[in-house]
Amino acid sequence: MANSYTAAQFRKKALLCQGLLRDESFGRGKNAVLKCIEQLGYVQIDTISVVERAHHHVIWSRVPNYQTHMLDDLVRDKQVFEYWFHAAAYLPMSQFRYVLPRMHAIKSGEKHWFANTDRKLMKKILQRINQEGPLMARDFADNNNSQNGWWEWKPAKQALEQLFMEGDLMVVERRGFQKVYDLTERALPAEISLAVPDIAEQARYYIETTIRSYGFATLKSFTYLRKGNAIREAVKEQLQAMLQQNQLVMAELPCGTPVYCDPQLITKKRPQSRVVVLSPFDNCVIQRERCHKTFDYDYQIECYLPAPKRKFGYFCLPLLYKDQLVGRIDCKADRKTDMLHLKSLHVEMTVDDAFYKHLATALERFLKFNNATELALDCKSKNSRLLSKHV
Repeated sequence: MANSYTAAQFRKKALLCQGLLRDESFGRGKNAVLKCIEQLGYVQIDTISVVERAHHHVIWSRVPNYQTHMLDDLVRDKQVFEYWFHAAAYLPMSQFRYVLPRMHAIKSGEKHWFANTDRKLMKKILQRINQEGPLMARDFADNNNSQNGWWEWKPAKQALEQLFMEGDLMVVERRGFQKVYDLTERALPAEISLAVPDIAEQARYYIETTIRSYGFATLKSFTYLRKGNAIREAVKEQLQAMLQQNQLVMAELPCGTPVYCDPQLITKKRPQSRVVVLSPFDNCVIQRERCHKTFDYDYQIECYLPAPKRKFGYFCLPLLYKDQLVGRIDCKADRKTDMLHLKSLHVEMTVDDAFYKHLATALERFLKFNNATELALDCKSKNSRLLSKHV
């Protein structure tokens, strides 16, 4: 029989697990960044730089004194690595063995990354990196003069990415967001486990990561953006076993959707009275359907839509207030003028009188995070006028 919880109890549990219920949930400094990534399971990497990139933004939302070099330091210290979760991501090195099945599947041809691979070129690249040490794509000659974009990368770049996805190379640092590759055998810590998990272990890993980072989940969430009936069936089997062992319980969201829950779903901790500006790729909102069912918040990033179809703006950012997602802002950081432009502000729920004061404080922090010195209120809405009294 499903347990009964309120919408507020589900929201608080999700935010507690996400490290967003209160300030400094993981502490401060580089160790807090590692704890954050370990708790979340992954932090998605994204190339869009309208404001600070998503992977830095996600961590900054949870570690108040975060500096971008902290993530670079963790990669250099071999505590965090880059690979694929449901998308390109930073993952805790302690979980490295769980990416091995994908690496092996791509290397064997069971799964494909690129349709065509130049094995001779890949061999030459490995030889060069073995002899010369870590290299970037630009360190290799470009025999392809195409200027048509990332999907027509030069052959060496494609070969490097194929070797990376197959597990022969790892990204050991980034320079100006460009990857630096080295041999995996040199990039891994000596003590790391290379035991390939079987499908039951892999399924348990997906379940435990999801429950740890969110507190509850629908069946669909555990295999989010993962293909294959085998892993879905393995997840179902492991879920049944965990229910029988009382490691999970069943419950229903207020909308009636069944979810698998941490047995300790109810928390006595109260949400902090503050506003947090979230990334569109934040772990809390990245699964749009889950976000909607948990927070009654319908979110879509609009940068991929034609301009006439945008309702909220090119790169609108969710606004978390206490334990509710209450609206969104469209921001753009102008690096030439050191200004942060607030292009639109939408408040979609009833908020108390303190909201705009807390939003002003959040935007002041966001301003500094984006290395800007001035906030420009470009929008003329009623909400922006209320905000202008506090900035």
